[in-house]
Amino acid sequence: MKRLLPFFLCLGIILFWSSCREDFEFSPSTGNLEFERDTVYLDTVFTNIGSSTYNLKVYNRSDEDIVIPTIQLENGVGSFYRMNVDGTTGLPGAQEGKFFENVELLANDSLFIFIETTIDIETLSSSDTQFLYTDRILFDSGNNQQDVDLVTLVKDAMFIFPSRDENTGIIETLTFDVDGDGTPDETTLQGRFLETDELTFTNEKPYVIYGYAAVGDGQTLTMEPGVRVHFHADSGIIVTDGGTLNINGDLSTNPEVLENEVILEGDRLEPLFTDVPGQWGTIWLFNGSMNNTINYATIKNATIGVLSEGNQDEANDKLTITNSQIYNSSAFGILGRATSIAGENVVINNSGQSSFAGTFGGKYNFTHCTIANYWNSSFRQFPSVLLNDFTVDENNTVFTNDLTEANFNNCIIYGNDNPEFLLEDEGAVFNFKFNNCLLRFDNSTLAGTGNYVFSDGMFYEGNIFNVDPDFEGPFDNLMRIGQDSGANGIGSPDFLISPDILGNARTSPPDAGAYISTTFED
Repeated sequence: MKRLLPFFLCLGIILFWSSCREDFEFSPSTGNLEFERDTVYLDTVFTNIGSSTYNLKVYNRSDEDIVIPTIQLENGVGSFYRMNVDGTTGLPGAQEGKFFENVELLANDSLFIFIETTIDIETLSSSDTQFLYTDRILFDSGNNQQDVDLVTLVKDAMFIFPSRDENTGIIETLTFDVDGDGTPDETTLQGRFLETDELTFTNEKPYVIYGYAAVGDGQTLTMEPGVRVHFHADSGIIVTDGGTLNINGDLSTNPEVLENEVILEGDRLEPLFTDVPGQWGTIWLFNGSMNNTINYATIKNATIGVLSEGNQDEANDKLTITNSQIYNSSAFGILGRATSIAGENVVINNSGQSSFAGTFGGKYNFTHCTIANYWNSSFRQFPSVLLNDFTVDENNTVFTNDLTEANFNNCIIYGNDNPEFLLEDEGAVFNFKFNNCLLRFDNSTLAGTGNYVFSDGMFYEGNIFNVDPDFEGPFDNLMRIGQDSGANGIGSPDFLISPDILGNARTSPPDAGAYISTTFED
């Protein structure tokens, strides 16, 4: 009982004062509001796609409770912006989110204004592909009026999306031969096949893809230099049986900036999403697709950057990828399954599992590539490079397939884990070789056993182990190497490819990896 006496005493005092207190008396605002900032920049948006929500804090620094007679958008009901003031949407009807009356603000207190926008660029300009849209938030009127500017860059775009049934609301899904028996199979992948006039992507406008844009039998999807492709969540490109993908980026006239490259990334343009992994699905080179090429491209923030399946015994490689970068994949940078891939001047980094995985056998040849993994967002199960020749079904039955070749020449294979390559074989044919590479493998238990006999010239020749590659900033995907790199001059002239990924000539003996070494600026 003694412990409860202080509680009841405090409660009685609170009730006494609250019963005696008169209602708040609010004085009109005198134009002395203070703002968190004088301009709210809403990051770039695509036409007709809603922005993120931005906020503005408004302060009453005075010792008086005030009322703001009006808060409104200068462009009125025609404004593309909409507001929420401390949880309220303002007047109903056309003025909702545009006009607010008698907003109360206590002494030495603040309120939040939340701002969003959805802009139709066609109502702003019929010719521009981007437009700077502005408005102002007006506080009060007359001599007491104050304002905060709103600024948004809106871009026009080409939109590719599946149809939706008006009656059922069901979104169109892809139908193609999944199991190779010649009979089309209905899948659960939302998307549609590209029309003939959609098979060439140009750099006139960015492309925004919802669902999977599919390339059908006998079709070739071509992406020209400077193309920008943005994928919504669970979206991507799928090249089905008989289809081909050609990404034809080019080296910029400024070798330090790959502005003519093709960039494939998510559709969230805010800086917060610049390096967020797993924003979209994958580029899926399905079994039966052929002669796929990727040159001067950056593929970032996918679940799997490139997924290539099947056709390992075809005369031409299933995928040839050159002078390209793959970053921030939540699972794999490149995942091959019983397929054939040739890569030159390729950089892969920051993958949730492996940066490159050649699984269920196949044929793989990488020359002057930097395959690294400095993933630090979560635990990863696999190293930078994973090779195996088997798969396991739902009944735990193991199936094997020959790894006919896996050659890594003048490459860097490194990361923030150890070891950074894993070789798992279950079958009779498991052919691999590392030539003149900088490798991270500092494991006394595994070294000298199984596939890790580094003195065996059939599998390892001219390699350097566990010497710092001196990357410029690997956690930020800055993968150039410095003057102190362990990769400097260790490459073999027999595998020399010139120029490097930035167009710089290689000399002999070459540096390993996709870049020649450079001196970093402070």
